[in-house]
Amino acid sequence: MYQYLEYVSTAPTIRLAVKLLLLTMLRKSELVEAVWTEINFTDALWTIPSERMKRRNPHNIYLSRQALDIFVALKTCAGGSRYVLPSRYDPDIPMSKATLNQVTKLTFMAAQKDGKTLDKFGPHDLRRTASTLLHEAGYNTDWVEKCLAHEQKGVRAVYNKAEYADQRRVMLQDWADMIDRFATRP
Repeated sequence: MYQYLEYVSTAPTIRLAVKLLLLTMLRKSELVEAVWTEINFTDALWTIPSERMKRRNPHNIYLSRQALDIFVALKTCAGGSRYVLPSRYDPDIPMSKATLNQVTKLTFMAAQKDGKTLDKFGPHDLRRTASTLLHEAGYNTDWVEKCLAHEQKGVRAVYNKAEYADQRRVMLQDWADMIDRFATRP
């Protein structure tokens, strides 16, 4: 995906957004609607407030070095916009969610044109990919599910309020390093 993403005729910030989706395991709306006040560069922490989350609970994303580097680049490109990914035509509104759909579609098509075996995918499939590969690598399901902002149900949800902050921080850095290794394979 990383290789063919570079073939797509789009803004560099949009390529970075696709990579950030994979690194953070978020839904596209959570990324597209992000504002700079949610990002803590010092603590490498992104806190999404409850009103922007599907389950209406605040969500912490522990940023890998790679994700933090992307945010630094996006901050430079965003100018004075409050949005991490402002619209190309109006900095007072976020980029369209459909943009990420189009870019992933074009990435798939570029790979197909070159005869590569890249399955058709969309932004949400990056969450499934992350979950699958992290589980295959042996990471704890609770940590993975917490990164995906999937809330527990039933009695377990009543008793288990763990954030798994330290574990998730290490896991997300390992995940970013795994992606780097995948992306640099010959």
